[in-house]
Amino acid sequence: MSTKDIPDFSNNLSAVIKRNQDCLNSLSSEKHLLIDIIKNLLDARDNTKKIFTIGNGGSSSTASHFVSDLLKTCILKESKRFNAICLSDNVPVLTAWANDTSYDRIFSEQLKNFISSGDIVIAFSGSGTSKNIINALEFAKKMNSFVIGFTGSSGGKFPEICDITLKVSSSDMLTIESIHVLLCHLIVESIRSTGTPEFNYE
Repeated sequence: MSTKDIPDFSNNLSAVIKRNQDCLNSLSSEKHLLIDIIKNLLDARDNTKKIFTIGNGGSSSTASHFVSDLLKTCILKESKRFNAICLSDNVPVLTAWANDTSYDRIFSEQLKNFISSGDIVIAFSGSGTSKNIINALEFAKKMNSFVIGFTGSSGGKFPEICDITLKVSSSDMLTIESIHVLLCHLIVESIRSTGTPEFNYE
């Protein structure tokens, strides 16, 4: 393809930027939810409770990324460390449960190995309706764990299950996933501001 045949993407890029900006603006009234999430995460850290993250597809990578930040980027001098596990990361375990039982049970069955009362489960799902996510959240609630959901505008089943539901006001999956990553980074930056970070960004 020659340079003259490449489309002009400027209008499309402007529309995408505006869509993301609109979502961020709408979340300004939800800052109290982010503060509640941060407080619960710090409480879990200080009381040696476990934090589990789950998600499918792009949300799976967000769940993994968030745990990476909790385990390293959030280390503060003179503070305890987070005990965080992403249940999307162990591919052999995921495929074993999916193959031998059902994909709908890949997260709930893993939780049965680890979860205790007072732990936190964080779910990332654009729709809020994925069966494997819902099964895990319902099991977590039965185990008296605190459940946090990041989802899209409809919220799916998250509002009726989760203790805190943070909804991105969009039905576009790419926009939802982009904002979820940004929200995780906002949480991480806020946690870092509560003390002296052990490590700087590399």
